[in-house]
Amino acid sequence: MAGALDGIRVLDLSRILAAPTCTQLLGDLGAEVWKIENPGTDGDDTRKWGPPFVHDPDGARTDLSAYFMCANRNKLSVGVDISTSEGQATIHALAAQADVVIENFKPGGLDKYGLDHASLLAAHPHLIYCSVSGYGQTGPNRAKPGYDLMAQGYGGIMSLTGEPDGRPMKVGVGIADVMCGMYATVGILAALRHRDRTGEGQHIDVALVDSQIAWLINEGVAHLTTGKERKRQGNEHATIVPYQTFETADGHVLVAVGNDSQYARFCEYLGRPDLAEDPRFSTNPARIENRGKLLKILEGLMAERDSADVLAGLEARKVPVGPVHTLGQVFTSDQVAARDMKIKMARDDVAGGAVTLIGNPLKLSKTPVTYRHPPPHFGEDTEAVLEWLKQQG
Repeated sequence: MAGALDGIRVLDLSRILAAPTCTQLLGDLGAEVWKIENPGTDGDDTRKWGPPFVHDPDGARTDLSAYFMCANRNKLSVGVDISTSEGQATIHALAAQADVVIENFKPGGLDKYGLDHASLLAAHPHLIYCSVSGYGQTGPNRAKPGYDLMAQGYGGIMSLTGEPDGRPMKVGVGIADVMCGMYATVGILAALRHRDRTGEGQHIDVALVDSQIAWLINEGVAHLTTGKERKRQGNEHATIVPYQTFETADGHVLVAVGNDSQYARFCEYLGRPDLAEDPRFSTNPARIENRGKLLKILEGLMAERDSADVLAGLEARKVPVGPVHTLGQVFTSDQVAARDMKIKMARDDVAGGAVTLIGNPLKLSKTPVTYRHPPPHFGEDTEAVLEWLKQQG
């Protein structure tokens, strides 16, 4: 079954995480992705970001780090030195056959090679050219390097993450990179739709910091509405109580009370229906105002119960509740198995004959995602892609 993007070719000049996340998603949806890697650096920087690494059948370390593999399946690795005239000619030839070009160099970094968006779009006006950078192609910070950590700091999410009396905290994964990659994907799909109608390509400018600011969502708009700084809440919610982790006698659980009727059922489970009738706690605005007093009571009651009892008791009462899983528990869960969120892709040249990866969450009924190419070794597809290019004339 053909993918939704079957026939679309993507010339991927990117590395690290944000743009590679985008191109992996395009590849999963059926696009052919040519990942251009620099022979002088042995490819994408993340090939060396480990351990852990995959090993070959003899136990030797390969260039497939876990970090690299997380964002580079369904791609063909092509070694090209873009600093040479020969390499630049190769990129232009590939661009002539491509639908999409994506890069994450510093703004202006490709100008000296004649591979910037203005040059490639002038030569190949059908292209969708997507530039991913830290701060965007304009603005006073455009020349600064962009890393996920800097985006999380500059864009404000760290000021909202962590315990109220603790230091600002980054999210545990490169979420600014990942979300930037998602926005880039949406932009590319929209631009392809525009080209379908008009035949016209265009340039897409997407920045880590812009993307991170965009998903400040309710907290960002709350600040804009009040003019006041928002405070870190730890695992509590700024505008809903109780909506947080609770410590139990043997671990932790999550409780997300979304309305007053759920709160009443929560109190009934705890054996304290009076807490739902007390005017200090009976409505969510009142619970926000008296958060400290209420949570002191609730935390004491929850600490007396085992996690399994809390989960079963609240589920029976239709109060939103859930476990706090380790990654081991996540990937061995029956839900992950049912949703194909852990996949294996065969590679004869690695120990065990396959690599294990996280599946794609998109479930399309007519054009499902496919897993066609495992994460490639550096340059393993160079000869095949360049031979195909030669045949195109």
